[in-house]
Amino acid sequence: MLDFINETPAGQFLRFLSFQRPWLAYPEEMPGFEPSRLPGFVSETSSTPSEHDLEKTILATEKDVLPRSQSPDSENKIVAFVENDPANPRNWPHAKKMWTLTVVNLYTFCVYCTASIVTPTAEAMMERYNVSLVVASLGLSMYVVGYAVGPMFLSPISEIPRVGRNPPYLYGFVAFFIVSVALAFVDNFPAIIALRWLQGLTGSPALASGAASIEDIYDYLSAPYGYICWVAAMYCGPAVGPLMAGYAVSDNWRWPLYEVVIMSGIILCLLPFLPETYPLAILHRRAERLRKVTGNNNYRTEKELHPDSFSQVLFEALIRPLEITMKDPAVLYAALYGGLVYATYYSFFEAFPIVYLGTYRMSLGELGLIFLSLMTGCIIGLTGYYVYLRSWFIPHARKYHAEKGKPVEQEEWVRPGLIGTWGPLLGLLLFAWTARADVHWVVPTIGINIWAAGSFAMFQSIICYVALAYPKYVASLFAANDFVRSMMAAAFVQFSHSMYVDLGIGKGVSLIAGLSGIGVVGMYVLYYYGAWLRARSKFTG
Repeated sequence: MLDFINETPAGQFLRFLSFQRPWLAYPEEMPGFEPSRLPGFVSETSSTPSEHDLEKTILATEKDVLPRSQSPDSENKIVAFVENDPANPRNWPHAKKMWTLTVVNLYTFCVYCTASIVTPTAEAMMERYNVSLVVASLGLSMYVVGYAVGPMFLSPISEIPRVGRNPPYLYGFVAFFIVSVALAFVDNFPAIIALRWLQGLTGSPALASGAASIEDIYDYLSAPYGYICWVAAMYCGPAVGPLMAGYAVSDNWRWPLYEVVIMSGIILCLLPFLPETYPLAILHRRAERLRKVTGNNNYRTEKELHPDSFSQVLFEALIRPLEITMKDPAVLYAALYGGLVYATYYSFFEAFPIVYLGTYRMSLGELGLIFLSLMTGCIIGLTGYYVYLRSWFIPHARKYHAEKGKPVEQEEWVRPGLIGTWGPLLGLLLFAWTARADVHWVVPTIGINIWAAGSFAMFQSIICYVALAYPKYVASLFAANDFVRSMMAAAFVQFSHSMYVDLGIGKGVSLIAGLSGIGVVGMYVLYYYGAWLRARSKFTG
């Protein structure tokens, strides 16, 4: 149990208070420690990764934590992980990995749920502050803009070894909680919109770094299982928000804001016990301890021996991911198509009230239940994708590697997307042309389920593809991908209501379905010509 909390913020705080010995001491801090007795701590010669380490056959990345070649300075002792090193996050016990995954997913769910939880309050805000529906919708769209911008700045901070994943998570969420409390009591519309933007900004670290944390603790054949849970949290959060608020808002329009305070308070109690997952941060702390206990300043991590300049860090964090996204066709397609699907999701917050409150005369509480169709569709897609991975693809990938000596082609990960990509197109068309009074409300709701199930499989395929094709820039690419799709979603929130009113639900949703049809073509191009595109990209290899 004590090993479990050693690398958590709570454990580090207790160590700061001098409670480290003997309960929270690391092996190198125990009496009688000798570095020579723990050869795995340092590498004095070059070491070749095991041929059984599947991921290292794809591409050596900046996140490699296996021993590397010694520095030209023979005095330096490079602190690194070795095979079966218990401090390596990929060697953690299953329970520790599951706890990490659970906390990250709850964090992600809370942030996404907070986005949509204000949608049932739009009418109350229109009356109280005398604003139009479009202006009242800024409460949703500005929140989305906040968590679009945040990862571009906050997620790269987690790649700094001195910082790691946990400080952006913890301190960002502390700020999120404080803003949520302020938002629950402020009574000024411009202040509400400003605080919603800050709320989205401060809650954003997990929205891109969450995938990086999953990659930290799982290898490339296990990470998709973690991505399933993470993407499910992304999908279910916005769907549950209106349900949580729908019945409460009739008594007091501030109740959804109180619910956010309660929910975020619970998550805030869990985050101090989230283990640090970033390998370079763990190694950095190990090197610091070795220098302290031995008095030998030659214990260094590889990153310390080859530090990046501030300008290089800034370029890699802010410019590189956008450059790759704009110049590489596969990444650009993933960002735009993923953005369209994500924006369509948020346009439902404008379409559903028109259909279910207007056409079918439902209550706000019943409307919240309709949003659960997004979650049930997600569960259907999740189940199918999990069965596919477990029963066929992962065993096939392992067998292929054993026989061929190399991983399966990255385009093979796109296979589920070839089926899933039809879901948004068909589901939207069914919703568009059956959402009318003479057709039972169940029929268009089935269309939403089809949309959600298909788009889940499509998202999973794209996430796995990008992560494997560009591992060196994966964290930054997820941040750029989040920026593109979130900005598109914010734009859709602002104009989709007018579009649905002017064109009608049938034509308006069909227009989005037509754009989804272009995405279908792109998915097949990615599968059949992805290797050709990657071979011509200067960012791979």
